[in-house]
Amino acid sequence: MIGKTGQLGGDLIRNNPGHDIFAPSRDVLDIGNHERVETIIADQRPAAVINTAAFHNVPLCETEPLSAFQINCVAVGNLARVCGRMGILFVTFSTDYVFGGERRTPYREDDCPEPLQMYGISRAAGEFAALAAAPRHSVVIRTCGLYGRSGAGSKGGNFVDKRLTDAKTCTRLEMGCDQVVSPTSTDDLSKAVWQLLSHPGLTPGIYHLVNEGECSWYQFTKAIYELSGLQVEVAPVDRGGMSGEMRRPLYSVLANTRARGMGITLPHWRDGLMQYLGAP
Repeated sequence: MIGKTGQLGGDLIRNNPGHDIFAPSRDVLDIGNHERVETIIADQRPAAVINTAAFHNVPLCETEPLSAFQINCVAVGNLARVCGRMGILFVTFSTDYVFGGERRTPYREDDCPEPLQMYGISRAAGEFAALAAAPRHSVVIRTCGLYGRSGAGSKGGNFVDKRLTDAKTCTRLEMGCDQVVSPTSTDDLSKAVWQLLSHPGLTPGIYHLVNEGECSWYQFTKAIYELSGLQVEVAPVDRGGMSGEMRRPLYSVLANTRARGMGITLPHWRDGLMQYLGAP
């Protein structure tokens, strides 16, 4: 498994149902080093390679597009190519940001990507790279708004923990009400991933896995404080999906269509948040 120190990687290891997992650190396996990738996969000969590594600092992707494409597209395509040639299942992750957000019903796996910013473009390109390089061996899992116990190092912590930190220093907080998403606990996601990968009906292609339901970041923040018993006033702000000059999708809720058809579902986002916070 690649990316063991991330939010998702950490919970995949914690919720491992009993598989032998080889999870090298980045100094042992840098996915940008294509020769090293091939050597290690050839030596290990795993049943599956799970890639959770990504360049997912959205604003930084705008200023460092080459780095974003090297990690989110070129490296993903190389991993898929190596796995395909060796007959190994390749599993990688993508994002709701591959969609443009012009609709108000959840996106299905077969909806056409229309990314708005460099991050979404690089992740969509990574999907195409994996499925083109190893169409019979690649599984792409799109998800949304992740938070987990390991935090998100490149973002200075996950969304939930940052809001809890905010509560220590302020009694009023402005939060965007324009973006509607499916906030997803990596604890719930990792369990669903293991279910999917062990399912006898698993076939290559794209899957959506997110906590059920939808909310704005404003609504999610209010729920964090409500469930934590914290008295913080949250004021809604409509930024029209803009972060400076960068656009974000106004609606990027994902429908777990294929996984649900296999009997795999995730809890509602509020239940996932309650479990994360340890709320009664």
